[in-house]
Amino acid sequence: MFADMRDPKLAAQIAKQLNKFHQVQIPGSKEPQLWNDMAKFIDKASVLSFDDAEKQKKYETISFVEIHNEIYKLKELTSHFCSPVVFAHNDLLCGNIMVNEEEEKLYLIDFEYGSYNYRGFDIGNHFNEYAGYECDYSLYPTKDQQYHFIRNYLNPDGQKEVCDAEIEALYVESSTYMLASHLYWALWALIQAKMSSINFDYLGYFFLRYNQYKMKSKECLQQT
Repeated sequence: MFADMRDPKLAAQIAKQLNKFHQVQIPGSKEPQLWNDMAKFIDKASVLSFDDAEKQKKYETISFVEIHNEIYKLKELTSHFCSPVVFAHNDLLCGNIMVNEEEEKLYLIDFEYGSYNYRGFDIGNHFNEYAGYECDYSLYPTKDQQYHFIRNYLNPDGQKEVCDAEIEALYVESSTYMLASHLYWALWALIQAKMSSINFDYLGYFFLRYNQYKMKSKECLQQT
């Protein structure tokens, strides 16, 4: 299904459904949770210890001062976008997209991580999920594929003309929040490496996401 998300028809359907999902109004605080969650994650992730000596050795190579500084810079940078705060899915990977082929309908499911958050984060996070659990970033959508998604997101009912400037603006916005997605799930993975009973290399996943963040950050920041 990871590869299926690249299909233009399916990508358009996902974009339109995500736009509609972002119109949902949920009672309660509408404060975006991204930076609050990241603060909680880094507090927990920075004081872990592992019984496994090899895991502990790898863990001790992580600079939380560096990560904290990166979060601070990214928070400052993204504040200039004034990204709309919406009720976001926050975990729109392929497993959370259900297609009823008989009815030709698409549904977003599993709202465990749903919260009010920045529009750019939800879109940028979804693009990161093209890479799958293996973090194969050769599958990351091209600029043309992102433009296709964004065009359909901005015009879900096909009733208005979307100009290139609008598409480019959301492309830059989501590309920058994409970086926040890497930091978010990298820190989350560290906590899971200690707490989760699932047989998955969460510590390795941290390094895949954080190394991708570092590789992409300079490239993306040049666009802003």
